[in-house]
Amino acid sequence: MLPNDPVVAATERTRLEAGGGTLRSFALTAEPGTIDLGGVMVPTWTYGAAVPGREIRVRQGERLRVDVSNALPDPTSVHWHGLAIRNDMDGVAGLTQQPVVAGKSQRYEFVVPDAGTYWFHPHVGTQLDRGLYAPLIVEDPADGAAYDDEWVLVVDDWIDGTGSPATTPDTVLAGLRRDGMSAMGGMDGTAPASASEPLGSDTGDVVYPYYLINGRLPIAADSRTVRAGQRIRLRLINAGGDTAFRIGIPGVPMTITHTDGFAVEPTSKEAILLGMGERVDAIITVPPSTTPILAIAEGKTGSAQAVLKVAGSSLGDTGGALAKLAASVPFDSARAAAVTAVRLSQKAPDVRHELVLGGPDGQYNWTINGRGYDPARGLPVVQGQRVRLTFTNQTGMFHPMHLHGHTFQVRPTDGGAGPRKDTVLVLPGASVDVDFDADNPGQWLTHCHNIYHGEAGMMTVVSYMST
Repeated sequence: MLPNDPVVAATERTRLEAGGGTLRSFALTAEPGTIDLGGVMVPTWTYGAAVPGREIRVRQGERLRVDVSNALPDPTSVHWHGLAIRNDMDGVAGLTQQPVVAGKSQRYEFVVPDAGTYWFHPHVGTQLDRGLYAPLIVEDPADGAAYDDEWVLVVDDWIDGTGSPATTPDTVLAGLRRDGMSAMGGMDGTAPASASEPLGSDTGDVVYPYYLINGRLPIAADSRTVRAGQRIRLRLINAGGDTAFRIGIPGVPMTITHTDGFAVEPTSKEAILLGMGERVDAIITVPPSTTPILAIAEGKTGSAQAVLKVAGSSLGDTGGALAKLAASVPFDSARAAAVTAVRLSQKAPDVRHELVLGGPDGQYNWTINGRGYDPARGLPVVQGQRVRLTFTNQTGMFHPMHLHGHTFQVRPTDGGAGPRKDTVLVLPGASVDVDFDADNPGQWLTHCHNIYHGEAGMMTVVSYMST
């Protein structure tokens, strides 16, 4: 079934009729430029000369129109990460659309079906690991009852435009293909996950010089002036290319309310583990004095921070708080429980697909079921089926596996009601089962959201078949 199949258009018409279709229009320009990370100037590619790009905010059920102009020297696209939209708007160059060539533009238009915290980025080569990303917030009419304000925080690892000659993600990938993980100082340990190493001992292939929150280094951290006692909804997004983050606030518990946009039973945690592509919403109560929000690069050296500024106090040394956070046991959002309203109905799967994650070999090839990416050899499903995917990780590194066009329900080993997600951490040597309903026809990428693993082959396609 092709992305422009009449069934895809018919599914979109059903969404339009259900949502009312109020049109919200935005313009977006992808362009090269030099940006300030907070005392460090870097040449990179951005949306609208800012990192992150300007937030897009709409309401559930509205029709979103975004006119994208490509002022880059290379082709690009825009993928709307986490949204179950029409297939021909998903933004995967070579699968759901032709890339937008330099000097040209494309209109993306679709109904936004689900409220939550989402984001957008290219799906062409390694462009994700530049500055081309921005939040997409879909508001629920019921939002706001449990909190007073909100703050969107995008964490990222940064290498683009650093060094001399300037490094780009393309040169990073070329080095990995040429020399293996040692090319970028990548790790090669194979110890399994543990309380002290929740992702195992191999936590990345790339050593990044900087880590950011909202495009800023810790020395020039983004900040928000708040009042003690305020309830703030934090919308946390990991836009990193190769880094998971351990996020916490000294002395302030975070009540997790959503994972990847969908509500979970509220869970209070001191620290959250956020893989690449994942999002978590959490509500906090502002403490009496100025406090940092800390994001440690998991298993690497470095961190990022943002600051909750309370009048009459200043930010002190964060060394002790970083050490305490590093010694904590962070919470993986895949262990949360979906609220009843968003759980899938009880039903046995109609079709099962196992995705065995493998690699890398000497040429830095990462695989699914022993093969690199081939869109012609996908995972067949039929409209209306309950589908179970089993991600089995035979590698020594964790993989945040992302499914386009759907949210799945994680099936915990204890048989509980796991969260609804579109990206899930699969730890070394582990398997994760997820279920979803095949209700959004088309060709849908599923892949590791480590950009270098995906581009080196760890991708496949969930392929709807015509009946």
